[in-house]
Amino acid sequence: MRHLSIDIETFSSVNIKKAGLYKYVQSPDFQILLFAYSWDGGPVNIIDVAQGEYIPMDVVDALADPNVIKHAYNAPFEWYCLNTAFYSPLEQWRCTQLHGLYCGYTAGLAATAVALGLPEDKRKMGIGNALIRTFCVPCKPTAKNGQRTRTLPHHEPDKWRLFKDYCIQDVVTEMEIERRLSSFPVPAQEQRLWEIDQRINARGVAVDQQMIDGALHCDELVSTELTAEAIQLSGLDNPKSVKQLMAWLTEEIGEEVDNLQKGTVTKLIDKMDEGRAKRVLEIRQELSKTSVKKYQAMREAVCADGRIRGLLQFYGANRTGRWAGRLVQVQNLPRNYLETLSHARECVKAKKVDTLKLVYGNVPDTLSQLIRTAFIPTTGNVLLVSDFSAIEARVIAWLSGEQWRLDVFNTHGKIYEASASQMFGVPIELIKKGNPEYELRQKGKVAELALGYQGGPGALISMGALDQGLTEEELPDIVRRWRGSNKRIVDLWYGLENAALDVMRTGQPVGVRGLILSREVDSFNQQDFLIITLPSGRKLFYARPFLSQNDFGKEALYYHGVNQKTRKWEVVPTYGGKLVENVTQAIARDCLAESLFRLDASGYQTVMHIHDEVVLDVPTGRADLDAVAAIMGHPISWAPGLPLKAEGFITNYYKKD
Repeated sequence: MRHLSIDIETFSSVNIKKAGLYKYVQSPDFQILLFAYSWDGGPVNIIDVAQGEYIPMDVVDALADPNVIKHAYNAPFEWYCLNTAFYSPLEQWRCTQLHGLYCGYTAGLAATAVALGLPEDKRKMGIGNALIRTFCVPCKPTAKNGQRTRTLPHHEPDKWRLFKDYCIQDVVTEMEIERRLSSFPVPAQEQRLWEIDQRINARGVAVDQQMIDGALHCDELVSTELTAEAIQLSGLDNPKSVKQLMAWLTEEIGEEVDNLQKGTVTKLIDKMDEGRAKRVLEIRQELSKTSVKKYQAMREAVCADGRIRGLLQFYGANRTGRWAGRLVQVQNLPRNYLETLSHARECVKAKKVDTLKLVYGNVPDTLSQLIRTAFIPTTGNVLLVSDFSAIEARVIAWLSGEQWRLDVFNTHGKIYEASASQMFGVPIELIKKGNPEYELRQKGKVAELALGYQGGPGALISMGALDQGLTEEELPDIVRRWRGSNKRIVDLWYGLENAALDVMRTGQPVGVRGLILSREVDSFNQQDFLIITLPSGRKLFYARPFLSQNDFGKEALYYHGVNQKTRKWEVVPTYGGKLVENVTQAIARDCLAESLFRLDASGYQTVMHIHDEVVLDVPTGRADLDAVAAIMGHPISWAPGLPLKAEGFITNYYKKD
């Protein structure tokens, strides 16, 4: 088996960051400019396609040859671009970005090279972004550049020569990353899942463009009216300015306003009497809805055939392997609560702003709730939406062996009521609407959502416990009761933490509840990982781990990774509850992956998936909800006894049921 490493540079007038790869490539002016390649790690060759050079026939033949593995960093880009001119099957490609993410590293060729500690001669050239802006995107016509709208090689010959060096160096860096990680390959199962993911992204999902246009029209009208009202009430030049508005509010209400964050504004509104200040804050609250941004993102990304492609990023959350959202960010869509979604949609499509005001009141909020409904099935089809029920709660119960929880999921499934019953010693039959004991359900719910990963009172507050009527004084008791009712989960926190510490101290592998923790080192390539092998066989990687004292004076595990707050590559501390969160979410992700395999094998077309939910575009006559739920709920061979359950609905537009 031979290996061909590739990097290309391209031109398109479409903004790839806003519109995505597929619309970028489908632009009529899309063009491949440079093609750099290396055989089996040898010297890198560069083909100047923009200036009339041809890719050699042996390379063209290799693109379709199953005996040649093609490598690229962010391989979907090279694969999709090259298939506009050549034939190169997806299953013959390997993505070095995926390889890095799988091994716990960050995304981005330059950032990964730095995180791996590659020497300067193996790193990406820093001048790349400037060269890409010069040759890969349109330029603004000026008198100085002769009113041209694009810079060609002969316009900037010195920069073009540097651009070719840059393209060559990207192949060098990609090959070095692949070499450094060669002892820790991406499993075949993940490679196949990546291929399914690329097909889902390339297939895309249809959107209702009339709905998008109507929403943007309504938003513009209402935003203009609300802004004018805020100006009239406050006298401010720009009531959207945080600085101006905070100063005005402080003077208006006679007390200092520290910030205008969402929660602060809500609390201020709740305690204010009717008046100018309250109305201005209500307007700010209405204008803060992200609806228009999502609709604008849809308009930017929709392709000529009315579909948006590239909504999912495989292995976007590299700690667990979960997917991340791109472009429209479908992983982070507002929920919908309106009972008359269809009527609201029709009003928006017809641009009936006055009707929306009359019937629904808050137009920005209505538009926000309708974002999901802009995703629609192909003509003649319906959307079949199915998701796992309480998947993380089920996985942690199974992983820890917390039998009472497994019994709940194997029977009625009412985990909030059952948790409250366990915590407060009240028969579950009494925790129902109409009984005084029903108020305990809220305590069970907030505890379930906040405490599974070693959270304390702070976690309950973050989950909204105080906003739901609980007092700060009763939170420690809720934590104590929940932990007392879930001793096996608590044991799992400390068992996993102690196992990690033992592995680091001794270098010997340790097993915990079907998980295997080990230390794996490739000294030649300077790779050192703490690894957790999941029941599925997939591995979680913690790069360059070490032990050190934490803020509490205890020995703790540290590793190098992406800090979720700073988004930078740095030293990250961890502990038992966080490790349990990682493996629980990773196992839940593997359950979804298993469903994607099964649905694909059964002929269903997945158009997107959000967290633990799949969205299928199905011919109306094939929309069998029970069959899909059975596929998703079917036992998994590597997870015997895990009680999976899926539920769903059939719809003419996407929504949260």
